[in-house]
Amino acid sequence: MGQGSNFRRRLKVFTVALTIYLDYKTIQKKDKWITVDKRNDLWEKAHERNANRLLSAIIELEGLWVKLGQYLSTRADVLPDAYIQLLKQLQDSLPPRPLSEVYQTIEKELGKPKSEIFTDFDETPLATASIAQVHRSRLKDGRDVVVKVQHKGIKDVILQDLKNARTIVEWIAWAEPQFDFSPVIDEWCNEAPRELDFNIEAENTRKVARNLNYRSRQSDSSTANYVDVLIPEVIQSAEKVLVLEYMDGVRLNDKAALEALGVDKQGLVESITRAYAHQIYIDGFFNGDPHPGNFLVSKEPPFRPVLLDFGLTKSISSNMKQALAKMFLASAEKDYAALLSAFTEMGLRLRLDVPEESMSAINMLFRQSTPAKESLENMKTLNKERESNMKSVKEKMQKYEKSAHRNPVDAFPSDAVIFMRVLNLLRGLSSLLDVHIVYLDIMRPFAESTLMAGNVRNELAENSGWIFDSPVHSQVETKLRHLLLELGRQQYITGIQVCAYKDGKVIIDTAAGILGKYDPRPVQPDSLFSVFSATKGVTAGLVHWMVDKGKFSLADIVANLWPDFAVNGKETCKVSHVLNHTAGLHNAMLDVIKEDPYLMCNWEESLKRVATAKPESAPGSEQKYHSLSFGWLCGGLIEQASGKKFQEILEEAFIRPLDINGELYIGIPPEIHLFHAHT
Repeated sequence: MGQGSNFRRRLKVFTVALTIYLDYKTIQKKDKWITVDKRNDLWEKAHERNANRLLSAIIELEGLWVKLGQYLSTRADVLPDAYIQLLKQLQDSLPPRPLSEVYQTIEKELGKPKSEIFTDFDETPLATASIAQVHRSRLKDGRDVVVKVQHKGIKDVILQDLKNARTIVEWIAWAEPQFDFSPVIDEWCNEAPRELDFNIEAENTRKVARNLNYRSRQSDSSTANYVDVLIPEVIQSAEKVLVLEYMDGVRLNDKAALEALGVDKQGLVESITRAYAHQIYIDGFFNGDPHPGNFLVSKEPPFRPVLLDFGLTKSISSNMKQALAKMFLASAEKDYAALLSAFTEMGLRLRLDVPEESMSAINMLFRQSTPAKESLENMKTLNKERESNMKSVKEKMQKYEKSAHRNPVDAFPSDAVIFMRVLNLLRGLSSLLDVHIVYLDIMRPFAESTLMAGNVRNELAENSGWIFDSPVHSQVETKLRHLLLELGRQQYITGIQVCAYKDGKVIIDTAAGILGKYDPRPVQPDSLFSVFSATKGVTAGLVHWMVDKGKFSLADIVANLWPDFAVNGKETCKVSHVLNHTAGLHNAMLDVIKEDPYLMCNWEESLKRVATAKPESAPGSEQKYHSLSFGWLCGGLIEQASGKKFQEILEEAFIRPLDINGELYIGIPPEIHLFHAHT
């Protein structure tokens, strides 16, 4: 491809992109001054006009832009219908290349004349895609096959298209900062060139077939991880030619044919989803391009899906596989701590003080799919709910001018980009076929099996590897480890750290178990945990900080600092009584839990309740662990003595001096009570 062709191609791409962008910006300005009826008509015409522009450009340019159009055509859940109806033409076929070019490539790549390889070669291709076209043929031994032949000169075209796409993405990110697709285009630049070597695709096809037990059929259909799909056998391959077993089937986007056969479309998409869940979570090797053109449906019952085209595949490490599984299950369980842990393991950079935003983003990714007709309305509803739930997040982030416009997730690794692309394409399939898919239910068994496979608890009966290997400091530590091992065998504890000092010396420093139900990594002495009672250490530390600052002393009466506290026999309670758990208020919040446990999420109301509570024993007379009330006692004391909000003191004492802005979260995230109310 010459320099002139490169320039014309680049000019065409940028002209179309700029035209569409300016058209929509114009519509946005007109939108404010017209009635609702005219507004809808205005937007519909704009969508149809720009969809036609985009389709015409893609057909003219071919190459990478066809793959982009195929991807967009599956996103019926987010794109206007005009785009879906026009771009889905790209799922069928493009204009074929001349037969002379096809024959020349076959003979050059396979080293023989076409007549010595095939007894029959259908001149009309079954399909023509962005990189190659496929012809039905018959080998000398009588086997029916399909021959995939790469377009001449397509490699140079694809590489040039990638450069153009990167430039457009950078321009969009500059013009509209909220739409930065750099991670996606970076991953495409890394992976797309591999699709141009059909030897790689041949090996990928064999590997996926082995992983899914397609040929052996030895997997148990009664197990949760069973997958029932068809994959064509590889007959022969070269860099630009691939010969595969022929499989007769109906295209996934041919709704009329599927209905005529009586295919269960719901079950069909669920089978495809299960196949991808197996590839991602069990095998760590998956097809990264599940658009409708890469599937057929067998014409014989039980109408199994046929998986095609393994040119774009992704291999992920065991650690990444477990991290993706943990991210999925954290979303299912609304486990913020596990979500943050999964992000860290995946190599994501994010704000730890706004896990609500991260959870919101992941919930959107794994949300239940809906038919195309419902998707746009659902997206509007989800966005409204999200905006409402994120008010507290925005208030928190606006305290720091530099942080106010940062994404909760600043950078996604390439493995995660392809993973999310696959989920979005699968969502597009369900919208295309008008079915509801609950991804959390279908994919969960696969994700769970990945994390539980390495669970050291399963080996407790055979050895003591459940205890982290570290020096024993005393006889009491030896006894403790025997006890912990027994408690682990009986599944009384998941993981634990124990450290004890005596006379300034460490006498116990033991770690045992695993980090969590869905995290099989062993607990180590330096493992960090997100736990509810960590608040006690933080609040007690703040009280001591205020004592050191001279705000009050340990001997001061709490009621002198907190007037509302001077009721129901608490008038003699001292600051020291609060800190050493002798305030007599160990059950102070128990009535709140019985009345409405979610009142514990209301800071002001909880402070009122603890201030008016009646002690069960005289302050200073009896020591009992204040598990429910300690944080509120310290928090109220801190606010009353300082005249500031608890968060302000936290920032003044810990966050700013330690320079950990964005790395500390204290509180109960919004939405968490709604989740538990439905479980």
